[in-house]
Amino acid sequence: MRRLAVWLSDLRVAIVLLLLIALASAVGTAIPQGDPPASYVEAYGDTPWLGLLNGEQVLQLQLDHVYSSGWFLALLAWLGLALILCSWRRQWPALQAARRWIDYRTPRQLSKLAIAESRPCPDPAESLERLRAVLSARGWQLQPGDQRLAARKGVAGRVGPLLVHTGMVLLMLGAVWGALAGNRLERFLAPERSLDLLARNGDNQLTITLQNFQVERDTAGRPEQFRSDLLLEGPGERLEREISVNHPLRHRGITIYQADWSLAAIDLQIGGSPVLQLPLQTFPQLGDQVWGIVLPTRPDGTAPVLLSLESEQGPVQVFGEDGERIALLRPGGPAEEVRGLPLRVASVLPASGLLLKRDPGVPLVYLGFAVTLLGGGLSLVATRQLWAIAADGQLHVGGLCNRNLAAFAQELPGLLAEAQQG
Repeated sequence: MRRLAVWLSDLRVAIVLLLLIALASAVGTAIPQGDPPASYVEAYGDTPWLGLLNGEQVLQLQLDHVYSSGWFLALLAWLGLALILCSWRRQWPALQAARRWIDYRTPRQLSKLAIAESRPCPDPAESLERLRAVLSARGWQLQPGDQRLAARKGVAGRVGPLLVHTGMVLLMLGAVWGALAGNRLERFLAPERSLDLLARNGDNQLTITLQNFQVERDTAGRPEQFRSDLLLEGPGERLEREISVNHPLRHRGITIYQADWSLAAIDLQIGGSPVLQLPLQTFPQLGDQVWGIVLPTRPDGTAPVLLSLESEQGPVQVFGEDGERIALLRPGGPAEEVRGLPLRVASVLPASGLLLKRDPGVPLVYLGFAVTLLGGGLSLVATRQLWAIAADGQLHVGGLCNRNLAAFAQELPGLLAEAQQG
């Protein structure tokens, strides 16, 4: 068991795990996550991903949901265990050793330290007392003895690695908790349509109503920003909020993102009929963002035409069965005859694509990030230890430092000179 713990806490193993997690994260970024399984079969059927994996293999390897896959969570758990064992075997003993006072009693012991110096003094005991006063004024912790002195500074630096490891473990726990207990929901809502979120017991927890949806476009007609005015209603509450791209709404543990847009319906007037609201559907065979509807022009349902459009601004193109364009309609414009049938597009109704996420692990992730930053900052603090002995008409000084030993070696003569000057 001990050999296993030693192997798991090995730095090389941790580095390999970090590289594997980074590689998996890169794969999760390159491959779209959370799409329907059929989309991966279609996307990588003829052209395998990186020339290696087809759609079926992507699904089998759980690359469609990398961050919640069993093997990715296993890597996180393995790395977390390695960090805990490393902290237990190395960082905690190092902290305990740094907090433990070491009593050097002879100049010979000091001479073996990384930094050692002896200076003749008319009164070594008085110089030792002056050195104590100088160190105390500079914030050193002191433990005086009989004709000797022990001092240390920056012990908090030894806490840094422990905090870094603790923060990383908290980060991974938060990620695993969010992956296992979190929820994700994507929905398209047309204006004045609602979405009910139910609690586990079946009660209505929250109702989200889209009051208005705006697509802001540049002068060339390209979308620049999407804005949704939402009404949130729950037990004893009613809130109106706006969301946009990169400006989500967080409410009662749920984050609502402005993720996408679509076209929901088209308002048509056919001949002398009232305005009819007809649902639109996507036509991926015609393009990535093409919506349309097939409309018969005869009472018996024959002679269909295809109405297609790419934005809520139009225009609406009308195609016959042979694929030839036979008319061009503008939303809000006049009616046009299509095979003897007057058609008028009153308006096009856009839909807001909302992404709702509930991730209970987010607070733990934030806490882990803060602890990691704090630990990283403390890790930069050098832990310095100094011992001084007054004997044989000399002041003997020795010191240790866990980082930047050269700077400590340059600082020590100044401390001694200040002590001798009084």
